[in-house]
Amino acid sequence: MIKRNPILMLGIFAIIVLITAQFFIIREVWNQKDEMLSLRYRSNSQDAIGSMRMRRSVDVYDTVRFILDNYSEVVINELASITDSLELENKKQEIFDFFSYTLNTEQDLSVYLTDYFRRQGYEDDFKHRIEIISLDLIDMDTVHIFQDEFFRTQRLTERSQSSSPPDNYSKSSILVYRYALMDNYYVLFFEYYIDFSDKQKMILRETSASLATSIISILIVMTIFLFTYRNLMQEKRLSNLKTDFINNMTHELKTPLATITVAGKTLEIEKIRKDDSKIVETARLIGKQSVHLNQLINMILEISMWERTQFELSKKQVDIESLMHDIVDCFKNGSGDTAAVTQNYDFKGIKPEIDTVYFTTMINNLLSNSVKYCEKDPVIKIEGYVEDNNIIIRLTDNGIGISRNDQKRVFDKFYRASSGNIHKYKGLGLGLYYVKKIATAHGGDVILSSKPGKGSIFTVIIPYKNQTEYESSSS
Repeated sequence: MIKRNPILMLGIFAIIVLITAQFFIIREVWNQKDEMLSLRYRSNSQDAIGSMRMRRSVDVYDTVRFILDNYSEVVINELASITDSLELENKKQEIFDFFSYTLNTEQDLSVYLTDYFRRQGYEDDFKHRIEIISLDLIDMDTVHIFQDEFFRTQRLTERSQSSSPPDNYSKSSILVYRYALMDNYYVLFFEYYIDFSDKQKMILRETSASLATSIISILIVMTIFLFTYRNLMQEKRLSNLKTDFINNMTHELKTPLATITVAGKTLEIEKIRKDDSKIVETARLIGKQSVHLNQLINMILEISMWERTQFELSKKQVDIESLMHDIVDCFKNGSGDTAAVTQNYDFKGIKPEIDTVYFTTMINNLLSNSVKYCEKDPVIKIEGYVEDNNIIIRLTDNGIGISRNDQKRVFDKFYRASSGNIHKYKGLGLGLYYVKKIATAHGGDVILSSKPGKGSIFTVIIPYKNQTEYESSSS
């Protein structure tokens, strides 16, 4: 089960709240800009109509009036002669469609508004739409008005209470004005709408500053949170590593001290003092544990030295193949006597400049880890060769392996790969850290390839100068 981080969850919650608040603010600004744009074009349209009526002697609906009046005179007589209800309904639909079509195609208001908006510097790319509210036909011979509900899309008194477009209209439609036309044979009420196809873009341009400010503020808050959270997690990780280091070091120091204490008390026993072999065995044990204790103390004292970004190397030319054999032989005679080590070198007799002390420490740490982190008889294969002016040393073992997540941090100081929260193997988390530092100090690097249960492959790469370069640098 994944453990939830309360700090992370709180930060995510705060960011979600911020984004939600910004969303509602932007939506409110958008709606306000939408209303202001509609009001602006409605007001300008009405100004244009008022100006048109003052300056023009010809009404923009003159052609419409003439066509609809002649048409109404004809259809009134046709309606009076129709007796079939279905045929009557079809005729009414035909009349309504003709009125709507004539209003939308024969009026000159749209042309005038386009020219007016262009002269005023406003957007002039719009579509118009006229909706008939009510239509009454008048029979002049009988002075009879055909007030049929079919010709009323909605009561005029109800429509007059709202400036919003009908539900079947686009949300970008703007009601310009309501108007009435009447002539000898009809009375007509309608609404005139204009619809900007890029109204959303127009609003976006006006709200771009607010939108950009909101997005930038969210990004800044998220960046600050992530930066702070990363630093916090880094500090927490370092604190945990140092705590683990102190606990491990305490345990490591107590082990040889306890052994030396027990051995000292053993020598106080009279029976042991009379047995020379026991005295020698106990003395060797004390000596061995004293050496181990001294190594631990020296390691602690040297930590400050390893903290430096660069440390001084005492390089000298050495036969790398002979040095590798010496390191491995000493290791096998010491703590690595249980390991089966095979060596295969092809260094072509080169003698690179390296610091033998640090180099030995690096190889020993790799060998020690191969033995320590192995649950069966250790089998270690060491290969060495030259490639592209680089010394390549590859160490392959049959240990427990390292998981992909641990591989990213295994070279960090104090870091130790673990199973859950339990460290199964003893150690201080410094071995591979030293390996990396030594390799980089020589201008090289260490590459790790590993799979849990399949062992690990450590590849050390150290650049070297050829003999000609040595001679030229010496001269």
